[in-house]
Amino acid sequence: MTTAAVKITEAEIKRQAAGTVQDVRDLENKGLYLRFNKARTGGSWYLVSKGKWNPIGTFPELTYKQVVAALPSARLRLAAGEGASLSKWDTVGELLDWFSDRMSRDRNLSAKRKNTGASMIKCHLKPRLGEFPLIGLDKATLDTLLMWPLQETISIDYVRSVFQLLALAFRQAAKLGMITSNPMAAIRFNDFSKAKVGIKPSRLRGVQLEALIGQLTKVTDTNPLDSMLALMMLCHGTRIGETRMARWAHISLAEREWFIPAENTKTGVEHHLPLTEQVCALLTLYRDGQYARGYDGQYLFPARNGKALGEAQGCAVFRRLGQGEWTSHDLRKVARTGWADLGVDHLIGELLINHAMGHNVKVYIQSDVMSRKRDALERWHAHLDQKGLGLIHGLTGFRFEDSGNALEATAHRACNPIQESTIGEVSKA
Repeated sequence: MTTAAVKITEAEIKRQAAGTVQDVRDLENKGLYLRFNKARTGGSWYLVSKGKWNPIGTFPELTYKQVVAALPSARLRLAAGEGASLSKWDTVGELLDWFSDRMSRDRNLSAKRKNTGASMIKCHLKPRLGEFPLIGLDKATLDTLLMWPLQETISIDYVRSVFQLLALAFRQAAKLGMITSNPMAAIRFNDFSKAKVGIKPSRLRGVQLEALIGQLTKVTDTNPLDSMLALMMLCHGTRIGETRMARWAHISLAEREWFIPAENTKTGVEHHLPLTEQVCALLTLYRDGQYARGYDGQYLFPARNGKALGEAQGCAVFRRLGQGEWTSHDLRKVARTGWADLGVDHLIGELLINHAMGHNVKVYIQSDVMSRKRDALERWHAHLDQKGLGLIHGLTGFRFEDSGNALEATAHRACNPIQESTIGEVSKA
């Protein structure tokens, strides 16, 4: 490893970068070194004392003038045993610990997002980068220690998420002045991989709706919670988190509306969904079933501990139902596709699915769209009725009784013995 002893200036650094020396020692400031990286596009500043190389910061993020101005304080910190670095931390792991704690106390983040971030840091980032010096982080290091090993074992989608979390941690630290320079600022995901991060196709298609609803009809007898959770998602295209945390206080059968509070949604915005006749009937039957089983609590989908169904328990529901063939998110996808096939306006579909909307869109939506959302869901649920939903909610039986055709209503109930007493009570009402 070669060293050039020179009077360091910005021009001299450029001249040495075009050469082959690894280190440049400053003749005017004892112990100050600049070590070039492999690409010779930047490097790291060190203060060498008693044979130990103490990192100060990175170049070109820290210029020679900035380093020289900070040298007196760096020497004092070094003498006190605190290190010469101009950053608050020495290693990537220390920065990640700070960011993990910050995420855990951020009220604007969902519990799922916090848990996912904590898992990425604990399982991937700290084991691979935790002990690495902050100032030494560059593309080559990231590729060798993190990006290339990760892509061998996990999906490219997840690798990208891990990279984005790391970049966010550095960006936040730099913005708050916790580090003097951000080595991740010029690094992009496509520097490491050109693989396309694809959109997973739905494993449920419209032609499978009849078989799917038939399966849920059978489960209604043995496990009504599983069936109802899936039906609510299929009927409304809701996410599993915002569905499993639903409370009866959020449901208004009189106003025919389901309110999802902001803290339960991924977008952090409260969501209002119209309830159709079919869903009102499903909810009435389901609540009566809860009463019959001795539950009169506040949750639609309660766990054994009396709280709402947890994330792991919700996933278990769809492992039982999907058997590896489809997931909860496939219900959301097939609903969104179904709305498009029925000619539902794209904006109404996006509002129903509760995707994040741009600021301009929110500004220009001044009118009440609930009626248009209701119309879309009524068309969708009428379509689901044709695929077998009517056999579950029993509204066909109500209508037959209203028209005086009690014989057909009786025949319909015979196919659904679990609903007979409840349907009678609702009809009388």
